[in-house]
Amino acid sequence: MGKAAAEALVIAGRKIPPGRSRSLSVAVTESYSGGKVVLPVRVERAVQPGPVVLVVGAVHGDEINGTGIVRRLILHRPFELAAGSLVLVPVVNILGFERLSRYLPDRRDLNRYFPGSRSGSLASRFARKVFDQLIAPCDFCLDFHSAAVRRTNFPNIRADLSQPAVRRLAQAVGWPVTVDTKGPAGTLRRAACAADVPTVTLEAGEVWKIEPGIVELGVRAVRNVLIDLGMVEGEPEKPAYRAEAEKTEWLRSDEGGMLTFHTAPGDVLRKGQPVAAVTNLIGEEKSVMAAPKGAVVLGLTTLPAVKPGDPVCHLAYPRGGIARIRRVLNRLPEESLHQRVRDDLAANVAVTEPEAGDWQGSLRKVKTRKRKAPSKGRAPRTKPVKAKAPAKKPSKTKPSAT
Repeated sequence: MGKAAAEALVIAGRKIPPGRSRSLSVAVTESYSGGKVVLPVRVERAVQPGPVVLVVGAVHGDEINGTGIVRRLILHRPFELAAGSLVLVPVVNILGFERLSRYLPDRRDLNRYFPGSRSGSLASRFARKVFDQLIAPCDFCLDFHSAAVRRTNFPNIRADLSQPAVRRLAQAVGWPVTVDTKGPAGTLRRAACAADVPTVTLEAGEVWKIEPGIVELGVRAVRNVLIDLGMVEGEPEKPAYRAEAEKTEWLRSDEGGMLTFHTAPGDVLRKGQPVAAVTNLIGEEKSVMAAPKGAVVLGLTTLPAVKPGDPVCHLAYPRGGIARIRRVLNRLPEESLHQRVRDDLAANVAVTEPEAGDWQGSLRKVKTRKRKAPSKGRAPRTKPVKAKAPAKKPSKTKPSAT
């Protein structure tokens, strides 16, 4: 039945009776002028009892794809709630949102301070208010995020799959890639799971944007979860494929220059497949970056200029490899939502073939080499060649998490 019994559902001190909806203003802190700073919240409750599901956006104030998803749920009501309750929060980090910033005014990341405290910093107190008033009363939580500034993310789930309830939630969402990780200490997801509120983070798109394909995919994810929990009638919409990865890494540039991208978010790469080439400002090629093994492209930088050490491409390595995924995608219709989202995200960067015609996907390495400047009026070509020695492995970092 969930935490809400037949009569009692209390959110931020307000009782919501069965079959009723409420718009709430939840106080979380105060301004310099002494006024209350509040979060707008919408609560929808069915007549029949059931789970209480929290859906939040903009825990980072500049990541507003989640805001667009939650607003679509509020304004267009894409499904009828048959049981349980839905708690909708378009913006959690309202102070960051007002400044279009990831961070709070005290320069702290709110998503590193949950569950917070009642006597700590602004970030810690803010997190505590949100946790006590919005997270603790709920049974499940979907936390929508976007990539950090100057990056874009292919839709993916971050979840601790060692927890059965979290695994079920992640599978119900119906997005293709799940990264199996507990998440950094202080994240909303990790703190909520520790408090017996199974939570997953859903990453998609860019900051400062509400992208139509991402909103459609996010609304579908919420509907799928509610169907799985028995709160909405209907059949869930399945993803093109399902893949789990416990390891991800950023490929980082070893040289400075301009990037020519050879892949897009959501692409599935074979070992040795070119990812991006680095050239100087007059077009002389300095190096080509390649996938060290079969991977799914989780994200890309959207800034084509790099210095040594800058992240270029975020790769996930699926358990079981990529052969099955490639077979599925080869049969996928162009008009599918998966392909439309991939094409929309690819429009944020200029993606070119590494050579004339289709790359055949052999296991050849990509050699780092210098080339002459292109002839007048001709664009430079980036053609992979067989290496004489093993390519230098890309630098590794821990999986990024929000």
